[in-house]
This record gives sequence, structure tokens and C-alpha cells, in this order.
Amino acid sequence: MKTFPKGGIHPSDCKLSRGRAIEALPLPEVVTIPLAQHIGAPAKAKVAKGDKVLAGQLIAEAAGFMSADIHASVSGTVTAVDMAVNGQGLRQAAITIRREGDEWAAGIDLADTVVKECTLAPQEIVAKIKAAGVVGMGGATFPTHVKLAVPPSRKAERLVVNGVECEPYLTSDHRVMLERSEELLVGVTILMRALGVRNASIGIENNKPDAIARLARLAAEYDGVEVVPLKVKYPQGGEKQLIAALTGREVPPPPALPIDVGVVVCNASTAVAVYEAVQKNKPLVERVVTITGKGLKEPKNLLVRLGTPVSALIEAAGGLPDGDCKIVNGGPMMGRAMSNPEAPVTKGCSGITILGGADAERRTSSNCIKCARCVAACPMGLEPYLLSKMAQKRGWEALEAGDIASCIECGCCSASCPAYLPLLDWIRLGKQTVMGILRARAAANTPKK
Repeated sequence: MKTFPKGGIHPSDCKLSRGRAIEALPLPEVVTIPLAQHIGAPAKAKVAKGDKVLAGQLIAEAAGFMSADIHASVSGTVTAVDMAVNGQGLRQAAITIRREGDEWAAGIDLADTVVKECTLAPQEIVAKIKAAGVVGMGGATFPTHVKLAVPPSRKAERLVVNGVECEPYLTSDHRVMLERSEELLVGVTILMRALGVRNASIGIENNKPDAIARLARLAAEYDGVEVVPLKVKYPQGGEKQLIAALTGREVPPPPALPIDVGVVVCNASTAVAVYEAVQKNKPLVERVVTITGKGLKEPKNLLVRLGTPVSALIEAAGGLPDGDCKIVNGGPMMGRAMSNPEAPVTKGCSGITILGGADAERRTSSNCIKCARCVAACPMGLEPYLLSKMAQKRGWEALEAGDIASCIECGCCSASCPAYLPLLDWIRLGKQTVMGILRARAAANTPKK
């Protein structure tokens, strides 16, 4: 069975909510919608305090090519266009709306009927995706219309759809693949049409046999679309690892992108959002979020309006368990701990994981024993122990030479370390610093107009 060739680990999957059908979370009374829910420049607000808005209405416009539009997720009154505290306790620009009913903007098709045929030209498809504010929903939040804008010097040969969901605990993509299979497949054909490619591969790990069977049966009706079962191995959901598993092609180090090997990668839930944008004129204003954890009474998969406070999801799952616990935006491997449970759900939030007991504690580290397990586990072929040490010593040139920019921050190094060293923490710091140096260097070398 196919998988990627370098590194990887096998953490316990803990898919507690895999059998729980998607439920619609009751609408919140107030939503807080950040203007930065994507890679690139934050969107610019188009509304002011006191304005009345409808669900699906444009409230913030993309600020440049690498940006994305933002839409109201509920109808009501704008109560603030100001700074709000995010999950990590930092302040960021946001629009707050007090909900009044549930009225939608004109032209949005909310019917459940699946519309299969799309006759739009590629540029028309990309324009509708851009207008809907669709971004990568697997966590990367790369604006989808930018991904589809293939440079003239490159050629897309294959679409890869990421249905791997290798992060422990999370099951939102799994349930989307099961319950919205037709919409997903139509979304795949729309993406193929936009890219001008004839072939698409949907990669799914074989711990989701029901999703593999259902999509494989339905995909037989769609020319050029195949479902490929994959061996379970983390972090197979990383786009470079998935491309290697499905095509055997290796994406070169940054600044190279998947398109440099003729591939465009799209998350499974993003494909459904593309379907809604193109066939239903529906902007990205809601998504499926897993709320899970061993101590929760009812782990669930919830359809949530963007801007809903995370605390509402926790209450829907029975509330926080007794004792100390950690709230993680995402899964335990790549997620970020949250200090503010009132922070909103955003476009890239696929899950909220509640960790308790030993799972929530950071173990006491000891000295590196030079076992090289982190090197064997790294899916990018890096030397995590060395990168971590160089970051501590502020050796930025050595980090750049050591290809720290290729790190995908998967956490395999820290998870495999018998000395419990916080390798990823130091590597993240080093990568952030080196990327800043690279951007400054590029800006200095760019000719002024």
C-alpha cells in the first residue's frame, strides 16, 4: 500500500468521534469574525459599527493578491470593528456581529439538491471561488484562488485531494467525505476544470474504510477521478508527503511549490466549499469542526458558523472535564494551545482537542542521548536535534544552511524524542527568525519602482 518514503511516526489515532454524524450547532448570539483567516494580508473591513448585514454578505475585502474575502456568517447588526483577543491571547482586527434571525443574502442557494453540471470557463470558476473567500480548510488557509492561478511558466498535470486527516483525534474531513460525498466529487471536477487537468487522485488513509468504499463507488461515475487507499502514517496529510505517496514525485526545498512538479493539492473539505461557491453562490461562512478529547462526555463533529466562540463547542460536547486540561486548536501534533476559549472558530479550524491528565503535561526533559530517533522520524530528511541546538545558540546562518525553511512543523521529532526535548519549539523559533531574514533579504534585493 502506498505511503511516503522518508520518516514518519505512528501515533495512536484516538478517533473518538469517527462514528458521530455531523450536527448543526445552534446559532450563536454573537460572532467575532477575524479579518486574518488566511495566509497573506488581512482583509479590509467594508462595514462599520451599526450596519445591518445578512448571512453571506461581504464584510471585508481581500487586501491584495495573497488575501481572501470575508463574509458575515450570521445576519444582524455590526457592533464593533475593532481589535479582539484570539486563541493565543493576542489582539487582532475583527468584526463583531450581534445575530438577529437568520436571513441570507440574495442569490445564495441553500437547497440540499446537488447541482452536478458546471459549464463555466476556468477564469469564471476561479473568480467565483475568490468571491466566496475559499481558503485551504486543512489548516494551511492558503487562498484557493491563488493556488489555482498557475503561473505561465508552470503546468498543472494532476489534482491531488487530501482526505488523509492523519492528525490524531480529528474526524471532520472523514465525516465530510462520508456525508457530503457527491458535493465533494463535484467540487473535484470543478477544480479539475479550473486547472485544465484530466486526472485527480483522492488520497485516504486505510483507517477510513467506509469513506474509501463510498467515494470509490461514487467516483466511478466521474472521468479521471480515482480514490487511492494509503498506509496509515503521520504526517501523510502534509502536501509534500501526500504528493510523494501518490505520484512518487518529490517537491524541491522552498521556495519550490507543488506546482513545480505539476501538482495542485486541495483539502477534501475545501473541495466541498468550492462546490458551494461555484454551484450554490455560497461563501465560506461555516465549516465542520471536531470537538473531541478523552475526558469529554460527547465528542462530536459540528457544523459551525465562523466566528462562533470555541466555548460554545465545548458546551455542546458536555463541558470541560474535571481537573486541569489543555484546549488545543487542532490536534495534539500540530495544534496550538489556547489561552482564550472565547476565541472564535475560523476558516482553518478543523478541530478543538481537549487534553487532560498526562496528555496535557509537558514532561521533564533531560540531555540529548544522540540516539538520532528524531532524524529517522523527520519526513523532510532534516536533523532536528542540530536545528534545535542552533536555534538555542542563535546560529541563524547555520539554520538557513541546514534547510530549516523545509520544516513542516509536524512534531515527529518531539514525539519520538526519548529525552522529551522540546525540539519543535526551538525549531519553530529558528524557522520564524530565518524566514524573516529571507523576506528582508528578498525585499532589499527587489528593485524599487
